[in-house]
Amino acid sequence: MSIPTTSPFAIAAPLRLDAVRQPGLIPGRWIALGFVLSVLCVAALLYDDAMVIDPWAPSTLLFGLAFATLAAIRFLTRNPATTAHRIGRDLAESVGLFMGVGLLGAVATYPLSADTHGSVDAVLQRIDQALHFDWLALYELVASHRSLQILGTAAYQSIFVTPALILGHYAVSGNRAAARRFLVTFWLAAVISLVLFRYIPAFGPLATLWHGPVPYLPESGLYEADLLPALRTHMLREVDLGALRGLVSAPSFHTVSAVLYMAAGWRIARLRWTVVVLNGAMLLSTPIEGTHYLADMIAGAAVAVTALVAVGVLRRTMAARARA
Repeated sequence: MSIPTTSPFAIAAPLRLDAVRQPGLIPGRWIALGFVLSVLCVAALLYDDAMVIDPWAPSTLLFGLAFATLAAIRFLTRNPATTAHRIGRDLAESVGLFMGVGLLGAVATYPLSADTHGSVDAVLQRIDQALHFDWLALYELVASHRSLQILGTAAYQSIFVTPALILGHYAVSGNRAAARRFLVTFWLAAVISLVLFRYIPAFGPLATLWHGPVPYLPESGLYEADLLPALRTHMLREVDLGALRGLVSAPSFHTVSAVLYMAAGWRIARLRWTVVVLNGAMLLSTPIEGTHYLADMIAGAAVAVTALVAVGVLRRTMAARARA
């Protein structure tokens, strides 16, 4: 006769829906450590250039509230017992990390810009000439057609649409490993882009090639030409999170993003062609709306491929160790 070892009145612990570890799942502690180090690096850059972020500014408080809300959702659903809890946890984690990496990257461009000197516009122009890419001719075409301006602006702004689709799909399908791999690749590509920008600053083709009144001001405007001198002379000391402008001209981070998005979207049958079309349109709009040389875009594609290869090597190494 067997004797039961547990009481019939014991309360069972909630069953976790993700109790089985997904293969290739990058450990959360790695991601947390990388994010903390990124925050410390950006804080050090700001401190070194005597720049500050007003903690009581409305934009800072709004970002703080958003991150606090996502962190609370992630904590409360850390051991999901229902599908809704799991989706909420994965969305909060993915969206929070994506927003955090994007915000840190944008903030980092300000102190990095303050430490730059000169520009590589002349070199980038020569590369475009060697590739027979006529930026001025393309700009004049867009400037004379309102329909191209509207389509280009919409395509350029879609940089925020694709990650929402991809991360949403990963959360609903429960593919947490793919979501973390996508986020780590995006983070690594952002770091590489920032390092390169520090040594190859540029004002962009609109500021250097066009002379006279500007008939059409693209989505990215003339921010590099306006902000870089102010940052280099230390006239701009406070970073307003509500008015952040991406200052990385070379390499093109829109191109970096498009390549990463298409690489991730290609593996998702339901999103494949939507992602390809959206990001193909974004790439076409990038020279004008992002005021980028073709050389910037080639460099951006190279950065994205480098990040994809590096994370791919990490994934295979993890898989090999798991089998050992």
